[in-house]
Amino acid sequence: MSQDALMNTYGPRSAKLVKGEGCNLWDDAGNQYLDALSGIAVCGLGHSHPGVTRAITEQAGTLLHTSNLFAIDAQEKLGARLRELSGLDKVFFSNSGAEANEAAIKIARKYGQDKGIHHPTIVTMSGSFHGRTMATLTATGNKKVQTGFEPLLSGFVHAPFNDVATLTRLVESNPNVVAIMVEPVQGEGGINVPAGDYLNQLRELCDKHDLLLMLDEIQTGNGRTGKYFSFEHNGILPDVVTTAKGLGNGVPIGACLARGIAAQTLAPGNHGSTFGGNPLCSHTALAVVNHIVDDGHMAAASQLGEYFLTAFKETLAGCGKVKDIRGQGLLLGIELTEANAPIVTKAKEQGLIVNLTAGSVVRLLPPLITNQQQADTTIDIVSRIIKNL
Repeated sequence: MSQDALMNTYGPRSAKLVKGEGCNLWDDAGNQYLDALSGIAVCGLGHSHPGVTRAITEQAGTLLHTSNLFAIDAQEKLGARLRELSGLDKVFFSNSGAEANEAAIKIARKYGQDKGIHHPTIVTMSGSFHGRTMATLTATGNKKVQTGFEPLLSGFVHAPFNDVATLTRLVESNPNVVAIMVEPVQGEGGINVPAGDYLNQLRELCDKHDLLLMLDEIQTGNGRTGKYFSFEHNGILPDVVTTAKGLGNGVPIGACLARGIAAQTLAPGNHGSTFGGNPLCSHTALAVVNHIVDDGHMAAASQLGEYFLTAFKETLAGCGKVKDIRGQGLLLGIELTEANAPIVTKAKEQGLIVNLTAGSVVRLLPPLITNQQQADTTIDIVSRIIKNL
């Protein structure tokens, strides 16, 4: 069937995937692919996971939607589970990561207004990505993403990622700053991993100046880095955390979690969602969360991530086409010395799905259920393609 009825927002799409099972996908021509992208960090439990399928069918046969005018049992249970895992107090459910970030932005602005700051400002980082809505687009530290959509919103300033000294000067020179919003590891920006104590220093800076520390864990959350949330590696508690992607394993759902005053800032009438946290999405996400946590997938992601990094550094040692290899858990990036879009096509021709982000970074986001043999296949194919570029 023709794609003529669709807006051309994604460019040409060369394959039509029709079936998935575990870490494997098939297109309508019968070709099989090993998925090393997880639908861009979404399908952490792989495709057609029996527990997820069961949760969807159970709820679909009972009740799909009621609206948030009514109490939703699955939503309450999911909220309690996420509160337990995060250490935060309250949750607002949305349909996507961008919407979760919108909620966080509104919390920060209302927090500032309640303090008498009439032009509240949020600091975000260069190279960041927070979504495609107008607010999250403005928050994103990438001019390419913003081009054509001016005028952008006021109330945002950008600071260099992983540079606490510059950020401190910015905060101390601008009395309107109310929050710092940052990804623990930049995903779309090129799998940029900051210094090990970066988040700890941001926590101290926010505490000193009475700012909200807001972490965008859309891509790093839900077991992807070896902990349920990436901030757990640092032993801190943020004021606001957003997540989505792997939370529903393909069912659209996002969450904005908050604690302390940030959890109390929004009142009835300040924010809402028609579909957010509906019975189907909440029941499914609860099953996803429980499988990630209870089935040992976080520990597996941590161990396999270390294996990937070590193997790539060994197989690509001395390769002049590679600038850096980095990552955390199953969030991995191989930065090339120059942009090379054909690598995605070459991998697909060999039955492997990968992605290129930030122009020159091969991004790997394998499902958390990836086994040793599948990891070795991924390493072999990617390494050979890079060496032969």
